[in-house]
Amino acid sequence: MTNHTNNGANLGFESELWRAADAMRSNMDAAEYKHVVLGLIFLKYISDAFEEQHAKLEADRAKGADPEDRDEYIAKNIFWVPKEARWSNLKANAKQPTIGKVVDDAMLAIERDNPSLKGVLPKDYAHPRLDKQRLGQLIDMVGNIGLGDKANRSKDILGRVYEYFLSQFASAEGKKGGQFYTPRCVVSLLVEMLAPYKGRVYDPACGSGGMFVQSEKFVEAHGGKIGDISIYGQESNHTTWRLAKMNLAIRGIDGNLGKEHADSFHRDLHPDLKADYVLANPPFNDSDWRGELLKEDKRWQFGTPPAGNANFAWVQHFIYHLAPTGLAGFVLANGSMSSNQSGEGEIRKNIIEADLVDCMVSLPGQLFYSTQIPVCLWFLTRNKSNGRFRKRTGETLFIDARKLGTMIDRVHRELTDDDVRKIADTYHAWRGDKNCKVKYEDVPGFCKSATLDDIRHHGHILTPGRYVGAAEVEDDGEPFEDKMARLTTALREQTEKSEKLDTIIWANLEDIGYAG
Repeated sequence: MTNHTNNGANLGFESELWRAADAMRSNMDAAEYKHVVLGLIFLKYISDAFEEQHAKLEADRAKGADPEDRDEYIAKNIFWVPKEARWSNLKANAKQPTIGKVVDDAMLAIERDNPSLKGVLPKDYAHPRLDKQRLGQLIDMVGNIGLGDKANRSKDILGRVYEYFLSQFASAEGKKGGQFYTPRCVVSLLVEMLAPYKGRVYDPACGSGGMFVQSEKFVEAHGGKIGDISIYGQESNHTTWRLAKMNLAIRGIDGNLGKEHADSFHRDLHPDLKADYVLANPPFNDSDWRGELLKEDKRWQFGTPPAGNANFAWVQHFIYHLAPTGLAGFVLANGSMSSNQSGEGEIRKNIIEADLVDCMVSLPGQLFYSTQIPVCLWFLTRNKSNGRFRKRTGETLFIDARKLGTMIDRVHRELTDDDVRKIADTYHAWRGDKNCKVKYEDVPGFCKSATLDDIRHHGHILTPGRYVGAAEVEDDGEPFEDKMARLTTALREQTEKSEKLDTIIWANLEDIGYAG
């Protein structure tokens, strides 16, 4: 099965692999099983890459190559896999009752010999709740997929499997304290709009690292190379932080996610960072962020955020970490655009009056796997006249994209590549990107360039629907008088038919004694 949108639906064998893996989890919780499966997929990947290099070195033994020389692998950016951790060893022991311990030992050995993975890999395979027969079956199944050899690395097979599994687990787990897996099409839209070609990219609520992966893909797709951007991130959940580390490692992306997991509000791991780009999907409407402990925090330049909702704490955290010419793009719940509760309206007003809001996008519903909360995208800039784009002081672009997207199943919608391109091109044309070939113009029902006075007139509410107006209805060429005469005649005929039907129905009811 192919994916017509290329933005996160079934891509081929991933769905088959998922069904097989899911069938093996028995009564194990999806949140636990996630690490079992993704850990094995990770191990298979690095083992494949290792074995390919090992075979090359074996063939060059006569020329002095040593297949067991760790440096031969490190030089090629390939993880060193000690003998006890190689997939061949796991496969040989897959049917043994000790297979759980064999996998745990393999993970420990890889962490021991690869310091960048220390404390990252799952090591719960020997736990009694994990059925060892099913684990053996899972190893056999994962063993049948080529993941880490050169051909599959170039196709990013592992990235695709990993991404698909993360999304499926997100769907299976449901909502977890306001944290939601960001669908690839939303990440892709954020990245395409911000266009992070070079510089420091920061995500203080980085989840499994999707923003970073997509940013690297963007750079490569536009002729740059991995390394043109520097990655900084933070994640408060320990297991998710481990996933992010693995997600970057499998793609050879070097990112600074801190030495451990930590809460960005209460323990900022990058306190002095001034980022060129902030990309984020923070937890929505988080009421448990312990804001009462941070009332005097230096980040609250536009007002103290309410203890019952972290939305504007996140917004101000992003602004605080922006470089003088920095740009931020992030996902928030729709309420952030209009809420006046607990001082949120005043904070939003202060941010607007500081002329930081560059663009607002309303997204269609049903994009997320685990929440129906409607969301929007905010784009902020430190300086609208810094020379990077046209001078747009006192202007804000509003885009209403609620009618875009395609249903991929009964409950999930997806933005297609064309949708992403349409929204991103509109923004790039409006802000004056040098390479943008599209000319900007207001489109009723879709986009509007508004002034600061326009926003003041609407009480500093940022909902795009207020600004873009209604879409123009195409004129069918029929004169008004003729149309009214035709519609009136049609209404009269329908009314007469309705009255005749009523008479027949009542007569039938009377015949059987139910006419009252």
